[in-house]
Amino acid sequence: MPLSADTLPRIRKHTRSVRFEGYARADGLWDIEAHLTDVKPDDYLLAPGVRPAGSPVHDMWIRLTIDRRMNVISAEACTDAMPYPPYCAAIAPDYAALAGLNLMRGFRKALYERFGLVSGCTHLTELLSQFPSAAIQVLAGEQRDNHDDGRKPFQLDRCHALDTGGEAVRLYYPRWQRESKTGTD
Repeated sequence: MPLSADTLPRIRKHTRSVRFEGYARADGLWDIEAHLTDVKPDDYLLAPGVRPAGSPVHDMWIRLTIDRRMNVISAEACTDAMPYPPYCAAIAPDYAALAGLNLMRGFRKALYERFGLVSGCTHLTELLSQFPSAAIQVLAGEQRDNHDDGRKPFQLDRCHALDTGGEAVRLYYPRWQRESKTGTD
């Protein structure tokens, strides 16, 4: 179902595109790559000069190599288009310091401690904050989502649909169902 129809005329002023892709590597590791672009449909005046319509204001890439436990083995970032060349791109190599972190254990907190505000690039850091959920999707197909190995499935109690007091859990994960908060099922 798409969004509701526009009720007033409007003019597109900006397009941000974000794409994640995940790859299984021959060595048993995983590469997750993200690409962010910001494009204006009109000429865009920046302090260093005019960015022509349709030319990216931002064109940024990040690759994290992870293992099956979601440990970051290596990190690489690059900036191809930026508003303030070469200053924006100068921070990209610093993101290699993400190696050693775990995407599921304190990653976002550590990310913002290391690269928040002037210690990093706002756009790269925001993009990196989406890597934990992207990694879950990349590895999700490796095991059936309701495989019972004795541990509570990761996804339960992380969104309203998979509330262990709800109907979806009763149907698909009955072992983990608990009484609903309202006392009715």
